[in-house]
Amino acid sequence: MSNPGNPDRIELLQTFVRIVEAGSLSAAAAQLATTQPTISRRLQALERALGARLLRRSTHTMTLTEDGERCLERARRLLSDWHEFESDLKGQGEQPTGRLRVVVPHAFGQQHLIAPLADYLRRTPGVDVEWLLHDRRPDFVAEGVDCAIQVGPVAEPGVVAVRLAEVPRVVAAAPGLLDPARLPGEPAALAALPWVGLRPYYRDEVALRPVAGGDVRRFAIRPRVETDNLFALRAAAVAGIGVGLFSAWLVADDVAQGRLVHLVPAWEGEPLPVHLVYPYARFHPARLRRFVEAMRTAMPHALAPGAVR
Repeated sequence: MSNPGNPDRIELLQTFVRIVEAGSLSAAAAQLATTQPTISRRLQALERALGARLLRRSTHTMTLTEDGERCLERARRLLSDWHEFESDLKGQGEQPTGRLRVVVPHAFGQQHLIAPLADYLRRTPGVDVEWLLHDRRPDFVAEGVDCAIQVGPVAEPGVVAVRLAEVPRVVAAAPGLLDPARLPGEPAALAALPWVGLRPYYRDEVALRPVAGGDVRRFAIRPRVETDNLFALRAAAVAGIGVGLFSAWLVADDVAQGRLVHLVPAWEGEPLPVHLVYPYARFHPARLRRFVEAMRTAMPHALAPGAVR
């Protein structure tokens, strides 16, 4: 047990994450049922221990430094591992039972995660799963959701976010939309083409980076169609409505079979992180812990697109 006057480093990391998620030291103090000076001392102790400044603070704003950004990502991962380790010890020998309520994105939930789900159920015969397909962020408490798989950055306060994988993204279009003699070779040449947009990831602007490393290029687009569904985006592109920026796994077969052309292959969109997210708790049931481990193992293989040609 940590001494209130001399908190251990786990407690310091928990305090730092809570400060960032709460948006201020005073809000973090209220959530942790302590005082703002105590929160400030813990932050200073962590910065001294790491030898780095983590936050820039002024009268009205608080922002992460570059070191703070790195620390936040690592702290969330370390705390997630610590919670799982603690739960494993407390629940050693516990057989998973009960119902697990999971929210997953439409595309992943329909196409890529059923096989890992089936394997999980075979290994946990005492567990039933509600498999809920939607792309919005759930209210874990109000909706009774145990965990969610989310694409993109995680900003919700009070959650554990386990990074599972990254989704590579490529630019592709139907052959009929292109002049075979003048295929675009640089990002700037794509701006003149019609586009299909995907909310919330890109609508008015696309950013691409060199696969080999280098500066990001940005250019404005005007989508002919916008959608919030990956399958609709792919169908619109195959129909020749416009160019799209796609998860590589989604269009690998279309590219291989000639329904789509992989454009500017030396460039790619910023990969999107995939997290498994669940609320903080002092103890998590075995059914959730086993599911986290199953998805941590399965997701990188589930998203492997193969060669995009």
